[in-house]
Amino acid sequence: MQTLNVGLIGYKFMGKAHSNAWRQADKFFDLKARPNLKVICGRTESDLRVAAERMGWSEISTDWRKVVADPTIDIIDVTTANDTHAEIAIAALNAGKAVLCEKPLGLSVAECKRMVQVAKKSGCVHMICHNYRRIPALAQAQRMIQSGDLGEIYHYRARYLQDWPADPNFPLVWRLQGKIAGSGAHGDIHAHIIDLGRFLVGEFAEVSGLLHTFIKERPLAAQSDGVSAKAGVKMGKVTVDDTAMCMVRFCNGAIGNLEATRFALGRKNGIQIEINGSKGSLYFDFEDMNRLKFYNNQDPADRRGFRDILVTDATHPYAGAWWPPGHIIGYEHTFTHTIADFVNAVAEDKPVSPDFVDGLRNQQILEAVEKSSKLRRWVSVPKILSWIP
Repeated sequence: MQTLNVGLIGYKFMGKAHSNAWRQADKFFDLKARPNLKVICGRTESDLRVAAERMGWSEISTDWRKVVADPTIDIIDVTTANDTHAEIAIAALNAGKAVLCEKPLGLSVAECKRMVQVAKKSGCVHMICHNYRRIPALAQAQRMIQSGDLGEIYHYRARYLQDWPADPNFPLVWRLQGKIAGSGAHGDIHAHIIDLGRFLVGEFAEVSGLLHTFIKERPLAAQSDGVSAKAGVKMGKVTVDDTAMCMVRFCNGAIGNLEATRFALGRKNGIQIEINGSKGSLYFDFEDMNRLKFYNNQDPADRRGFRDILVTDATHPYAGAWWPPGHIIGYEHTFTHTIADFVNAVAEDKPVSPDFVDGLRNQQILEAVEKSSKLRRWVSVPKILSWIP
């Protein structure tokens, strides 16, 4: 069997999630190639050594350029901060590597366009890691929608709620700085439910958006220890949004209502999605991620109601690779599903979804929402990507 040598750039939260997936994918899925965890790359050598030992990487490097230039590396996996995605991915594609890149793809539409152009020119397999597409329940929902079980789609409602920076004394970490993150809740978590809207319902035609920042200044990360700003701690300006909302008109006539915030106290990673159609409805809650609720309007009137579909059977997407029916899986498995599909695409030199074009498409929507918020009016989303070679 072919072996694919992997270079992972980044080793913290997403680096751990991806490392686990690289280790597990060929243990549960019949892959067409075997991934080899060759080198993990980051800035701090001591931390890298710990990460490599814990997560199963053979080598370490503090220079991503050397990893990209290594002729023995087949795949580059980018899990670094948002402002580095474009430079690393473009260099890897130019070096003939297949690339898996964390979202958002880039910091702007212009940056994403360059990434797509290089990806198309290189001929290399490219993928953006929107792992929530590979939650079995949502993959099942997409299957049901595509087969017509819901009929004509009327509504898409989605919420993504967190609360980790709600404390005013939380420090000014990189995710709260526009030059590094690009945007706040909008590009971080709003992007996920935007992508899921495209995956489940279809392309966005126009949007009406609202972005807002509740806390304008925060203690500088190096000096914050939970002390109140009143005690003289140096403060820095927050340059991203804390919350994002938008209304959507889809190209197929459906309408949507999306909300993402980091200020929903008590919500750690709450995602709720409901889709209503002419024949029925689907509802999903990430805190119960192995279950999909389905209302079928074709049922006899005295038997209608939301039924539970426990998405753990071998007939459900991805679930058959894991445990017997009823034995649930978790967040980390969505990355394993992503890696499995990506490895097979690389082995067969075939396209895989979502790719860099999807990343660009999502960024176009994100920027349309930002523009709408500034102008306080509806904004159209570009329809044609005719410039793509």
